[in-house]
This record gives sequence, C-alpha cells and structure tokens, in this order.
Amino acid sequence: MPLTADDLVSSSAFFAAIRRLAVELTAMYDENPRLMSIFASHQRWLMAQLGLSLHYGRDPSDPAKGLYVGRFVSAAVEHGIASRNTAAAFIQEMLAYRFARHSDNPPDNRMRPLEPTDVAVQSVVKWLYAHLSILDHLDGGTRAEALAADPALFTQLQPVIARGILETHEVRHPGETFNLFTWANAGGVVMDSFIARIEDFDPDAPRTLVGPISPADICRRYMISKTHLKRLLNKAAEMGSLGYETAAGRTALWLSQGFVREYLTYQAEKFAIIDAAFHRQAASAPAVRELTAVP
Repeated sequence: MPLTADDLVSSSAFFAAIRRLAVELTAMYDENPRLMSIFASHQRWLMAQLGLSLHYGRDPSDPAKGLYVGRFVSAAVEHGIASRNTAAAFIQEMLAYRFARHSDNPPDNRMRPLEPTDVAVQSVVKWLYAHLSILDHLDGGTRAEALAADPALFTQLQPVIARGILETHEVRHPGETFNLFTWANAGGVVMDSFIARIEDFDPDAPRTLVGPISPADICRRYMISKTHLKRLLNKAAEMGSLGYETAAGRTALWLSQGFVREYLTYQAEKFAIIDAAFHRQAASAPAVRELTAVP
C-alpha cells in the first residue's frame, strides 16, 4: 500500500529523511545552477512539471496531443500557474538554454512539438530517484531500484505525478510563509538550504535552530540579490516565521514551528503523490513494507 501524507508526517523518521532530501537538492543545485533554477521557485517548478506531463502524457495516435507552445500556455493559464506571457517566456527560456528543443520527427510538418533535451530529462530523473530513495529509506522498499532497472518507468510516472501535484491544494498552497519563499526567485532553494542546516529537531518546540548563516554566501551560491534576500527574510520575520538569537557570541537563525510544519506538510503531500503514482504504475514491482511504526 502507498504511504499517505498522514503516515509520513506522523513518522518520527520523516524530518531526518526530509533534511537528507534538502541536502541532496541543494547539492544538485550546485552541480548545475542554471538548470536547477527551474526548480528554485514554485511557479517554474510547476511549469516544468506541466511541460513534461504534456510531452510524456501525449497520445501517439493523436498528433494534436503533445507539448506545443500554444497548448502549454493554455494549460498553464487553465491551472492557474502563470499568465500567458509568463508561460510563453518560460518556454522560450527553455529553448534558449537548450533544456527543450523542437522535435526532429514531428507527426505533421505543419506542427512543431517540443521535447525535453537529455540534460533536462536526466535532471528530473535524478530528482525522482532522490524522492523514491527517501521513500525506500522510510519503509525498506525498492522503488529507486525499480526505476534504475527500468528507466522507462519515469515516462509512465511523470504525467501521473504532475497531475497529482497540479490538482492538490496542499502542494500548490501549503502555507503563507512557504508560499512567500517558493514563489520568489531562488526562494525555494534558500528554504531547502535552511532545512539542510538543521541538526536537532523537536516537533513540539516553538522554534527550530538553523544556526549561523551568511547572507553573502547565500546570495552568491543561489544567484539571488542582496536586496531580494533581505526583503524575503524581513517579510518572513514580520510574519513571525523566522528570527535571530545570539548564543556564544554568534547570531543564529531560527525557524518557527509553523514554518517548519508548512514545509513538512508540503513534503508529505508531495511524497504521497509520488508513492501513489509508483504503486499505480508499477504494481508488478517488488512490494514495499508498511512504514515502521513510530516508537
């Protein structure tokens, strides 16, 4: 049986698993900042998922189905992800950076479908593999092994996962502070970097200590301006979602219980969607055990 969001959130092992994911995501960003910037804001991540789903979810017998600029733009507007201009600009950016290209074998010479390039696909496969590995870590399953053994499984899973993400309110809008970060350019990866730094976590504590941070390092590493980062942190501080305390002569960042809960809720809902898709599309894969009971 697939793990539910409640299963995940109630597990004492979930935060450690999510911290591990945050470490992996920030490392992936360091490997290819330009490509991973696609996932650094919620809007761009949703558009990337939408575009891939139109490509992998197409009906080969229907030439009109697939990833076309007009179809993508209309779908982005329909799902409330972006305006027509923003969606069109995103496609042009993907083409310019060679993360997408026009198909060499169009079904009709009058139509010009798009397709993701190998480097873009490899990055998203790595993203999915990281998530499946986390699920396996939690219950001893073999999801990541199944994906590694059958790379074509990705093409079956992606449209289902994207549909779940686009249609789930808790993933689209998990909370006010989470939205503040993830709808800002590079805000998502900045938030991941905070979670990755947490060493001790108590779900009942009103504050979770992140530790000393260097705004200059964050700006350099994640290509975010000092003004933008300052505005982001100040707004979150006004909301009571983060702040600073001095200990041993050093200033350390803390996150509020509510902020961390929003992050965990979002992750739990996302992982539940991925696991449900895996079980639905890979029913013949080795069964996974139930989530280890919380002591």
